[in-house]
Amino acid sequence: MLPRACTPPRARGSAEKDTGLQLSPQDEEFRGRVRQWLTENLTGRFAGLRGAGGPGREHEAHDERVAWNRHLAAAGWTCLGWPSEYGGHDATLAQQVIFYEEYARSGAPARVGYLGEELLGPTLIAFGTPAQRRRFLPAIAAVEELWCQGYSEPGAGSDLAAVATSATLVKGDGQAGGEWVITGQKVWTSLAAEADWCFVLARTQPGSRRGEGLSYLLVPMRQKGVTVRPIRQLTGTAEFNEVFFDGARTERDLVVGEVGDGWRVARATLGIERGVATLGQQIGFERELGRLVEEARRTGAASDPGIRDKLARAWIGLEVMRAHALRTVAADPATATGAEPSVLKLLWSRWHQELGELAMEVLGAPSMVARDAPYDLGDWQRLFLFSRADTIYGGSDEIQRTIIAERALGLPRQARS
Repeated sequence: MLPRACTPPRARGSAEKDTGLQLSPQDEEFRGRVRQWLTENLTGRFAGLRGAGGPGREHEAHDERVAWNRHLAAAGWTCLGWPSEYGGHDATLAQQVIFYEEYARSGAPARVGYLGEELLGPTLIAFGTPAQRRRFLPAIAAVEELWCQGYSEPGAGSDLAAVATSATLVKGDGQAGGEWVITGQKVWTSLAAEADWCFVLARTQPGSRRGEGLSYLLVPMRQKGVTVRPIRQLTGTAEFNEVFFDGARTERDLVVGEVGDGWRVARATLGIERGVATLGQQIGFERELGRLVEEARRTGAASDPGIRDKLARAWIGLEVMRAHALRTVAADPATATGAEPSVLKLLWSRWHQELGELAMEVLGAPSMVARDAPYDLGDWQRLFLFSRADTIYGGSDEIQRTIIAERALGLPRQARS
């Protein structure tokens, strides 16, 4: 038999108990409210946004998706996990997982404020000053300011500690005055063309090496010293960008954490990046697998034992991925090795890439031809092409394996130049 369509989490028996994430009657009531709100609001002017803006489709209906995200914010559906004192809703871990699952299951459009809400916001709550929190958190929660992440560089991608972008403090009048002047280049910067601000990892101590002497700066994007150049991808779209800082400036007090302590802050952000939001991502994967099963039936590929076996293995891989993700987000931080997010990154990136390859097998020869000139791709072609990057961005497979080897298995550290 072909694998069944993946069932909702509440129908999975003891899955939550096995992973330490137990759902109460109150959680199920919360699930019902989320599901009802999405059903009632993905209508009218927002009805056409279902499925818009996913990987390889980031160009779709941007302004309309901004409006949808602000509609979410006005209804209290952003920043669920933030403490209420910072504009959040004190949602439990289970409720956050439920929201992401139901959001993905509804087919709601890709969110435009993700980097601010899920990465920078929690980082500011943990490391920011009261003034920084007052300045930035309300605008993030209301989706009034969009953010991008200035980490990777041409010579410092997965090896992030090799950052070369520099920031020099130019003093102004008085002890509190002055600005940081930033020079350098970032690359693979997601959604930089739409962003108002960027959190930038830059070297503020000349001559420092590796993780020493780095600072975590908040830099406005819409200024003379910032140039954004889209990187056209295999999908024909340009989610990723090059960003050039040529004397760009930001205020002296817009350093998150201490000057020179940016490596610790940046690593904390990376840990946040692989949190509860990955559960919603996996519901999206579940929907893709279900559609591929139907495609296999439609094309007749389902009669091929090899294809059937691969579809079954894909379903098994999805279950493994979900179990690990639930254990990771529910685990006691005191017992964590620090490698759990790397294991999850390896699991989902490989799985999704293989799903794209399997989709090409299911489609057969027609997968090789664009459906219209000059380069109009179908959904499966776009998934296949975009997923080639899955094992690179967010930390390449090689880097994730090194982290697992050193932090989880206790193997000797790899020699670094």
